[in-house]
Amino acid sequence: MYGDVCALIPTLNEAETIGSVIDGLREEGLENVLVADGHSTDETREIARDHGATVFEQSGSGKGQAVREAVRRIDATYVLMLDGDGTYRTEDAPTVLEPVVSGDADHVVGDRFANMESGAMTRLNRVGNSLINRAFARIHGHDYEDILSGYRAFTRESFEKMSLTADGFGIETEMAVECARHNQTVRVVDITYKPRPEDSETNLHPVTDGARIIYTLYRLAKTNNPLFYFGSVGGGALLLSLVLGVYVGYEWFVRGVSHNVIAVAAGVALLFGVQLIMFGVLSDLFVTLHREQLRRLEQHQERSEE
Repeated sequence: MYGDVCALIPTLNEAETIGSVIDGLREEGLENVLVADGHSTDETREIARDHGATVFEQSGSGKGQAVREAVRRIDATYVLMLDGDGTYRTEDAPTVLEPVVSGDADHVVGDRFANMESGAMTRLNRVGNSLINRAFARIHGHDYEDILSGYRAFTRESFEKMSLTADGFGIETEMAVECARHNQTVRVVDITYKPRPEDSETNLHPVTDGARIIYTLYRLAKTNNPLFYFGSVGGGALLLSLVLGVYVGYEWFVRGVSHNVIAVAAGVALLFGVQLIMFGVLSDLFVTLHREQLRRLEQHQERSEE
């Protein structure tokens, strides 16, 4: 049924759940299952092979590196990506795949919040996910509902257009940013998100991984939304100059004390902030022109092919 689809499962110590995930995918008609293992110390690789999956041990470390290396090994036109921890229902695979297989989308994101079972996510993780999704929508101008979802489908061609460098859990964030940057057609579908089985340990560290994801969002804004990237720093510098200026003015007029060094620092911060904002405006203009040029080139190419 899905002969041109490869199901990709990045794993690390998922011996308790990987077998049932592979069996579930095969029941949905997905015979081509590739497991990218991150040097598990349990029997993840052996169990995956016993259940009919193709298994390789990634050369580096981290989910992001595993995904990039795995896609290079895939010849199928479409890729279904999901975690091997049993939190995603394999019964949702047809729903996630349908938009890309039918040609309606380049990339599909499974929205975990559409049907999240009790206990599937801690309150801290919910708050963090909400903040990250809002930040993404604000910075990159697209709302994909759940950019950290690990249940996705995409065409191999669309993936190869992306510039991905994250080694860890930031890979989903980078993929979302690249979809926005290349103006790929993205569809969001409802999925069910289940609690992690008791015998399965999470590889996600909410605070440290959350900080890396937020940093990734901000870092990638440099090329996708330079006005925000440079403007936020410039705005901070302007705010600092305002605070220092008010302090210097208060000390001079009220107490008769001069702070020449602080006054100079306020002036420098003011100039720095204004220059950064101006640079952000110019960079944003260049990015807009570049996108327009790419759009025209793509339209010309499409007409030539017709």
